[in-house]
Amino acid sequence: MTKITPVVLVLIVINIALFLINSLTTFELNQWLALYYPDNPKYGIWQYVTSMFMHGSVPHLLFNMFGLYMFGSALEKVWGAQKFLFFYFAAGLGAGIIYTLVNYFQFSAGFDSLLALGLADYQVRGILETGQYNSQHPGLSADMLREFYRTYHTPMVGASGAIYGVLVAFAIRYPNTKLFLLFIPFPIAAKFFVPALLLLDLFSGVTGFSLFGGGIAHFAHLGGALVGFLLVFYWRNIR
Repeated sequence: MTKITPVVLVLIVINIALFLINSLTTFELNQWLALYYPDNPKYGIWQYVTSMFMHGSVPHLLFNMFGLYMFGSALEKVWGAQKFLFFYFAAGLGAGIIYTLVNYFQFSAGFDSLLALGLADYQVRGILETGQYNSQHPGLSADMLREFYRTYHTPMVGASGAIYGVLVAFAIRYPNTKLFLLFIPFPIAAKFFVPALLLLDLFSGVTGFSLFGGGIAHFAHLGGALVGFLLVFYWRNIR
């Protein structure tokens, strides 16, 4: 059994505490701490950090904290507290920034598509504010508007981006360690496990089809993994 390390323990305690406050009290922390689309009135620059400590459900929290405990503790032992903490926040911030950029391009494309269909700018803004639209408008589909509205209003929460960075770093340092993937009854070496997980996220992010249901920020996962990879690659090459 892996012994939990000090920084990992503190991070887990903060995550659990905020989840309990948000779930068991009248405080609605997500409207301030979750990461919103930059054009949304609820958006704040601090949310790139605070969203890493917010979770939407008990399974979401448990999976992330288990990953942080298992893989983060192993890295903190070899890197030390300061280096691990820097890595963790760098991966999490990178995840949030890349997620925002992807959402920006998707939202902008959706906005332009609605204008091309003949809607005026104020009508598109009205859809964003009210969620209502004229269903008789030619070429306007409910699916298109649902995705457009969701991108603008649905915040991102979770430590998953930072955890994916941790996973990538773990796989690079311990490539032959055997890991278990859900629904696969045999262990897989980390050097195969983590790339397979990333390919699955890429497929889900591009196609919209997910084996684990909706509401998953696949490009945040990939963003955290990318930043984690680049950091480890940089650190290895400056020695």
